[in-house]
Amino acid sequence: MIPLEDETRRPSRFAIVTAFIIALNVLVFVLELMGGDAFVTQWSVVPAGIVAGRHLSTILTALFMHASWSHILGNMVFLWAFGPEIEDTMNPLRYLVFYLAGGVVAMLAQVAADPGSTVPNLGASGAIAAVMGAFLVTYPRDKIRTILVIGWFFRVAFIPAAVLIGFWFLIQLLSFGVVTNVQSGGVAYLAHIAGIIFGAVTARLFEDPRRLAEQRGED
Repeated sequence: MIPLEDETRRPSRFAIVTAFIIALNVLVFVLELMGGDAFVTQWSVVPAGIVAGRHLSTILTALFMHASWSHILGNMVFLWAFGPEIEDTMNPLRYLVFYLAGGVVAMLAQVAADPGSTVPNLGASGAIAAVMGAFLVTYPRDKIRTILVIGWFFRVAFIPAAVLIGFWFLIQLLSFGVVTNVQSGGVAYLAHIAGIIFGAVTARLFEDPRRLAEQRGED
């Protein structure tokens, strides 16, 4: 399933932070392509190094890195499908703090799962999972325009956010523990789980009451 956009509502303002995050991810990916393995090693999270207190800044820099074209394209599609509405609900500054905090929590969860690992960890998936968790509790009934891919065939369907995100979360739970080298296509499922739980639990704390009142048509 490939989510495209929320069909139920539209943000009242342009999602400038979401657009900026996507642009920054693209820029960093270009730098990765230019810098090669040396760039990836320098700026991605190595759990053993973090546990030893080294290169702590990579907990943030790794959130804007990706292992392949499919990795970044998939992540950015998911972010654009769910991010604008959450940014609109929180306001840009709160949303940025929320996004980064979700990504850090997700990355630290992955480090805690295998603290002795020397395999680089990178990707925006944990932060995006936090956004999805926030969407799940804020707009569970919204219909998401989604591409369903079945073999060589695909069709567009409108799926409730609770169903789509819930199914995605279930897949992460069932796949928990399958962590391999990201450069060979591995997925850090624990980071996804930690991210979505963080987003669902803290979303209400980051919401802007004035923006919620605007959405409800209150004075």
